Amino acid sequence: MIEFLKELIAAEGPMPIDRYMALCLGHPNYGYYMSRDPFGASGDFTTAPEISQIFGELIGIWSVAAWEAIGKPSPFILVEFGPGRGTLMADLLRATSRMAEFQAALKVHLIETSPTLRKLQREKLGENIEWHETLETLPQEPMIFVANEFFDALPIRQILNHAGQCFERCVGVENDALASQVRPLHGRPFEADGMHEFSPVSQAVAQLLGARISALGGAGIVIDYGYLKSGVGDTLQALRGHKSCGILEYPGASDLTAHVDFEALAAAFISGGAVALPPLTQGAFLSDMGIEQRLTTLSAKLHGKPREDFVAGGKRLVGKDEMGQLFKVLGVAQAQRQAIYPFETT
Repeated sequence: MIEFLKELIAAEGPMPIDRYMALCLGHPNYGYYMSRDPFGASGDFTTAPEISQIFGELIGIWSVAAWEAIGKPSPFILVEFGPGRGTLMADLLRATSRMAEFQAALKVHLIETSPTLRKLQREKLGENIEWHETLETLPQEPMIFVANEFFDALPIRQILNHAGQCFERCVGVENDALASQVRPLHGRPFEADGMHEFSPVSQAVAQLLGARISALGGAGIVIDYGYLKSGVGDTLQALRGHKSCGILEYPGASDLTAHVDFEALAAAFISGGAVALPPLTQGAFLSDMGIEQRLTTLSAKLHGKPREDFVAGGKRLVGKDEMGQLFKVLGVAQAQRQAIYPFETT
């Protein structure tokens, strides 16, 4: 991958960070996600569905409540963006398996570009699933969507504002090695000095989703780490073997992510025509959805270390010093609906 990038930069010049991210994560031959399972102890990171089954179960209960709030459309598509190993969807479907009307109306669709992960999803979920490269090919039907740790992996641009001038962060080559560089940009500078991050891809996806929900009906939920208000700072990071590394150190062999700007994301959903519901922290959302009660019920059936590990996993999802505060939850819905708990109460 490094030699490929160096050749590309030699031919075309330094590349913006968003292109670098897109190539490192999604290149058909060299991309990080295209040929590996990055999850779990043997991978590079662990997501909430892999930590505790309760996470997917509560998302399932929320999905039923959201479906009821928008009028129980039938049929409808249940869509997950970036479904990983299929763990969240498996737990969601198991938790809602006795809700006959919901189950009869849904058809599962997964947005996944990785052949390796599609194989794992098929093994876990079976063949009665439809896969898509992008959301543009989804059926024109009402939807309930779930996007857990999806937007953080979409490419970002980084613009450095300093003393009334703007510079874009790029990846170039110096001394035969990849190197971070900046190039001047013309135009109106930002008000605040510092690194400004924005994701045109994320905004385009959210706007298109908002337009579909406005036109066809639906609701959805975005769970990711990030900040509620747009700010200044460099949040781009790389992970390899559950440890931080340089973003240029292992291109194509390390995970690249950036914090999600939930204010900008909500604005994009709204510009598409959907309604963005008041966001919550993951800890508050899961607590309102009953994680403590579920944790108590399930852990009572376990003993010794299995019980300790199970309880610890649940606590990790809501702990203020762990995932509970860093991760945020944004609800999205059609304009005409009943209140959707826990974002709205009557």
